[in-house]
Amino acid sequence: MAETTAHDEDVSRDEAADLLQELARELRGETHAEVRVGNKTLTLSPSSVLEYGIEVDERSPMLGGDREEVTVSLEWEVHAGDDA
Repeated sequence: MAETTAHDEDVSRDEAADLLQELARELRGETHAEVRVGNKTLTLSPSSVLEYGIEVDERSPMLGGDREEVTVSLEWEVHAGDDA
C-alpha cells in the first residue's frame, strides 16, 4: 500500500531554514526519524545509506511570471524488522 502525506504553507526564509535543520537533525540520528508534515508527525526508518536528489526549476516570465523552485528528495529501502 502506498500512502502520501503532504503539506504546503508560506513561511519566511528563516522558518524554511529552521524546518530543514529540524529534518537534518532527525536524519542524523541512529534510529527512527520523527518528521513533521503539517500538524502530523510521522515516524520513519531511514537506512544508513540514502538516495539523495536535488532539482532546480527556473521558469521564465513567458510561462506566467518569474518563479524558482528547489525540490530535494531522499529515498531509502525499509528493511524487514524496521518499524515505520
